[in-house]
Amino acid sequence: MKKITQAGVFFVFLGLLLFSFPSCEEIPPVIPSGQNNPDTTIDVSQQKRQVLIEEFTGVRCVNCPAGSAEIQDLLLVYGEQLVAISIHAGEYSPPLPESMYDFRTEEGDQLINFLGAPFGYPSAVVDRKLFDGEFSVQLSKAKWAGYIAQEAAEAPRVKIGIESNYSDSDRSLEVKVTLYPQEDLSAEDLRLSVAITEDGIIDYQITPDGEVPDYEHRHVLRDMLTAYDGDPITEALLPGSSPVFTYSFQVPADWNEGHCHVIAFVSKAGADKDVLQVHQVELK
Repeated sequence: MKKITQAGVFFVFLGLLLFSFPSCEEIPPVIPSGQNNPDTTIDVSQQKRQVLIEEFTGVRCVNCPAGSAEIQDLLLVYGEQLVAISIHAGEYSPPLPESMYDFRTEEGDQLINFLGAPFGYPSAVVDRKLFDGEFSVQLSKAKWAGYIAQEAAEAPRVKIGIESNYSDSDRSLEVKVTLYPQEDLSAEDLRLSVAITEDGIIDYQITPDGEVPDYEHRHVLRDMLTAYDGDPITEALLPGSSPVFTYSFQVPADWNEGHCHVIAFVSKAGADKDVLQVHQVELK
């Protein structure tokens, strides 16, 4: 009988030990949601360029329902690549005597001054950009589709992740926005805006056929969690970085939280106000 040496025993044991380990499996990379919540991940790898359209409207604006209908058609074409905000501000925005809601906001009044009042209605701003050949960022309905297509074809310079944490018990909301720069943006003066919109609000609206009591108001700007023109981004936005911005808010009792969206976008500060990227998620 052959003797088993100590070395032989060692190699037999080593072989059994290695055989007991499972084979390695490739794990796909994940993008961390930021320094404040490292246990959660947000996958923005497939996020495309998303375009912001800000419609200026009012319940007394007889022509504005045509603009709202155009935006609904564009949303069917572009899906999540188009994000809409309807801002009730200006001379046509005061509620009617029969209205149940007043859709005006302090930020809406500031935005119409910041972006410039429309020259006619329907009117909207696409990515807050002054396009070549235009004298204003305010655009008539006939021009929306072309400029949206132009913007949607670009690659996103920054991607945006949003975490919305809503509590039914006390109607408190915490929003975490994470930015994922796709290029070096550290030399640019940029701002972050966070807004809440509500969809499907039934109330009065003047239309070409007269007052409609059960008109559906969509994408209504309800409030902003930042300044109207955005909060300055002081962190250097570099590829590989993922700064997190956290906001708290108390959702008013007369809002339907199930119809609300949280919208975040990054825009330039100064004379050029171009929106680099926008993203939205359901509030709850």
